[in-house]
Amino acid sequence: MSSNWNLSVLYTDPKSKILAKDFESFEQESKAFLKWCEENFKESQNAGQKLEQYLNKLDNLSKFETIKAYIYLNLAVDTTSAEFARLNSKNEKISVLAKQVKNQLVLFLKKVDDLEVLIQNSALLQNYAFFLKEAKEKADKLLNANEEYILAKMSLNGSKLWSKQWQQITSTLNVEYKNENLTLSEIRNLASDASSAVRKEAYLSELKAYEKIDIASSFCINGIKGEVIELCELKGYQSPLEMTLKEARLDKEVFEAMMGAIKQSLPQLQEYFIKKAEFLGHKNGLPFYDLFAPITKNSQEYSYGDATKLVYEHFSRFSQKMGDFAKKSFDEEWIDVYPRKGKVGGAFCYPIQSVKQSRILLNYSGSIDNVFTIGHELGHGYHNYCLNTENYLNTEYSMPIAETASTLCENIIVQAALENASNDEERLNILEKDLSRSLQCIVDIYSRFLFEDGLFKKRAEGFVSKEELCAMMLDAQKQAYGKGLDENFLHPYMWVCKTHYYNASYNYYNFPYAYGTLFSKALFERYLKEGQEFVAKYDAMLAYTGKASLYEVGNFVGVNLKDKNFWLSSLELIIKDIKAYQEAKI
Repeated sequence: MSSNWNLSVLYTDPKSKILAKDFESFEQESKAFLKWCEENFKESQNAGQKLEQYLNKLDNLSKFETIKAYIYLNLAVDTTSAEFARLNSKNEKISVLAKQVKNQLVLFLKKVDDLEVLIQNSALLQNYAFFLKEAKEKADKLLNANEEYILAKMSLNGSKLWSKQWQQITSTLNVEYKNENLTLSEIRNLASDASSAVRKEAYLSELKAYEKIDIASSFCINGIKGEVIELCELKGYQSPLEMTLKEARLDKEVFEAMMGAIKQSLPQLQEYFIKKAEFLGHKNGLPFYDLFAPITKNSQEYSYGDATKLVYEHFSRFSQKMGDFAKKSFDEEWIDVYPRKGKVGGAFCYPIQSVKQSRILLNYSGSIDNVFTIGHELGHGYHNYCLNTENYLNTEYSMPIAETASTLCENIIVQAALENASNDEERLNILEKDLSRSLQCIVDIYSRFLFEDGLFKKRAEGFVSKEELCAMMLDAQKQAYGKGLDENFLHPYMWVCKTHYYNASYNYYNFPYAYGTLFSKALFERYLKEGQEFVAKYDAMLAYTGKASLYEVGNFVGVNLKDKNFWLSSLELIIKDIKAYQEAKI
C-alpha cells in the first residue's frame, strides 16, 4: 500500500496525449456550448425544450472535471511544480468559458416566468428541479454576460494569483527549530508532543518564522478580501456574509440560531480550557502552545497501517457499506499520507464525481488526533460515495453539510476508541482529544469567524496592515476563549496559517465546522438510540444534500434548524463531556 495517492484513473502523466486531447476538447466544447447558449437563450420561446438540451450538454461537460482534479491534486503535494502551475493557468482560462455557460442559464431563467409549469411537464426537468430553482434565485445577483466574463478573467490575475502565492510561501516556509529546517506542517505537528519544552519552543519557532512572510501574506489576504468586497457591491449583496449564507444554502434564521446558541454557551465551553490549564500546571489559563498538549502519559502512537485497520473495523460496525468504502479508499490508494516539503498543510478530501471517486490528503504523524482525521476525511469521501447514484448536477452540496458528514464519521472513531480504552487514563486521553477537536470547531472557529467578519469590515475602509491583522486576531481569540487562554501566549498569526482565509470563492469557511460539529452530534446521538434503523435514513440524507437547502435537509431527518434550542441541546452534549472531564483525576 503506497503512502502517496494514485492519480492514474485521471491521467498518467502531465505530458500525456490523452490530457492534451482533453484540454483541446474541453476548450472546443466550452466554446461551442457558449455559442449555443448565446443563440438559443435570446428568447424564452420553447423554454422547456431548451432547458432540457442545456442540462444534457452541461452534464456532458462535467467529464472534463478530471483535468482540474489532476492538476489541483498534483499541486497540493508539490506547490513548487512549474509544470503543473502552467497547466493550472491554462485550465483556469478555459474554465472561465465553462463558468460563463453556467451564468448563461441564470440569465436565461430571468426571462422564464413559468419555470414551475415547465418542471411539472418534463421528467428531466423534475430531476433537476432544485438545480434550476436555485439558479433562478441567483438571477437578481448576476451581472450581464460580458461583465461576468470580465470579472472571471480578472480574478485569474487577482484573487486566484494571491491565493497561489500564499500557498507557495507557506508550503515552502523554512521553520528553524533546533538547528533544523522544518516545514510548517512538521512544526505545527509538534503542538501535540509529549514534552512541554518541545511544544513551547515549536510555538515560538513557528511565530518567529511567520515574520518572514507576514508582509507578503498581508498583501495576499488584503487582495483576496478586497476583491470579494468589490464583487459583493457590484452584485448588490449587503455583505460578504449575506453572499456566503446564500451560497451555503443556509437560511439567516438557522445561522443566527446556531451562532446565538454558541455565544450563549461560551462560558461553559471555556471551562474545558481552564481545567486543562489546571491539569498542566498553568495558573492564568492555557497558553496557546498547550492547546493540543497531551494531559496524560498515555500518548499511544499509531502506525498508518494500524490506523487504517481501526477505521475499517469501526466503520464496518456502523455499516458494512461504510466499511467497504474505507477499504476501497485504502486498497486503491486514494490517500496521500505523510508531510513533505512543498506539500500543503492540513488535510482535505477532494471529490471527483465524474469518476465516482475521491482523493484524501493527510499530514499523518501517528497521534490519535491523526487517526480521528482519517475518519473525518473519509467521512467526506463517504458523503461523495452516497451521491454516486445521483446525476452529476445533483451532487454539489454546501460546506456546512459537508462538515456534518465528516464529523459524524470522526465521532464513530472517537466512540470506538472510548469503548476500546483499556484503562481510565487512556479513556481520559481520548476524551481530551475529542473535546479538543470539538471545541476547535466551536470556540476557535468562533474566534476565526469574529476575525474574518471584522476583517471584511475593516478592509472595506482600506488596506489592513500586518500589525492590525495580528491585533484583530488576538482580540478575536480573547472574545472566544475568555479566561480559558493565557493572554500572554495567544497566536497573533493564526490568520497566516489558515487556508480558509485565502480563497475568494469560499468566504467564512469557519462556521461550517461549527455547524457540522453540532448537527453531527445530534445525528450521532440518534444513531446510538436507533442503531441500524438510522443508518439507511442517514445514507438517504447524504444522497439528498445535493438538491436541498440545509433547512430542508434538517426537515428530512425531523429537525428544526431554526430552533435555537436544537443547537443548545447539541452543545449540551459537549458540556456534559466537559463536566466529566472536570471530574477526572490524573
